[in-house]
Amino acid sequence: MGWWDWLKKGKVAEPTPQLTQGLQKSREGFWARIRRFFEGKKKIDPQNREEIEELLLAADVGPQATEQILKQLEESLRQKPLTVKETLLERLRGILISMIDRPFHPREGQPYVILLVGVNGTGKTTTLARLAHNLKKENKKVLLAAADTFRAAAVDQLRIWAERLSVPLVEKGMGADPGAVAYEAVQKAVKEGYEVLLIDTAGRLHNRKHLMDELSKIYRVTGKALTGAPHEVLLVLDATTGQNALRQAEVFQEAVHCTGVVLTKLDGTAKGGVAFAVVQQTGLPIRFIGVGERAEDLLPFSPEAFVEGLLTFA
Repeated sequence: MGWWDWLKKGKVAEPTPQLTQGLQKSREGFWARIRRFFEGKKKIDPQNREEIEELLLAADVGPQATEQILKQLEESLRQKPLTVKETLLERLRGILISMIDRPFHPREGQPYVILLVGVNGTGKTTTLARLAHNLKKENKKVLLAAADTFRAAAVDQLRIWAERLSVPLVEKGMGADPGAVAYEAVQKAVKEGYEVLLIDTAGRLHNRKHLMDELSKIYRVTGKALTGAPHEVLLVLDATTGQNALRQAEVFQEAVHCTGVVLTKLDGTAKGGVAFAVVQQTGLPIRFIGVGERAEDLLPFSPEAFVEGLLTFA
């Protein structure tokens, strides 16, 4: 399944070499401890329930998701006791997959307009460039827009990426109205027949009201320029920040109607459990994950492949 098909439809299930390599720290770190613990257990009692809780919390799964996992495990065992050959690990695997398996409801649009939102430093602009790279490889006509106009570095970074990828960029420079940039970009995309428009936005949390007002305006003006736009609002979160990513998710969901999450820098953490916490608390599907420095290391997300990458020793 290609990237364009992924944007429109959804899932792939096969673990890839990039995913296996990218999750190595987590798989050989905290998740190795979880795997070893569950492989040898047949039941949950008060003592090992506390151990399970500690292991999951240490892996960044978060208190709410951890409690949900424990309750589902206990209910599963009540309804269907383990067979002789079965261990708790198999039950855990299924529960983890179901926890992060959220439906994505695609919206049709030409051009397909995607807003990328998130705190500065999460890898938002790099994610945008990687999306553009992969779509361009499929000969899709892609346009970029620099609507983070409060940092000269943000515009400069996107300009460098646009030149490197040979993709046109709509920009007005530092200090320009971000909404005007987004509006002009949508108009250009419609007029010139672009298939995908990727819009970068600011991510300053120190002035939360200003941020929300700005993002809400960008969201509104894209809809005025093209009915139904934006078709996706991707929230970019840094996996290495752990539970702090959840607070960021709350702020951005207040500002705009996020449709999915991009979880970056998973190769830089030995925990990896924040994916479960994010989905459990936001209800959003994870659309892409970043597991390395190359453009090829931004991967479409598959719940099955992700859990396999955490729990299967390779």
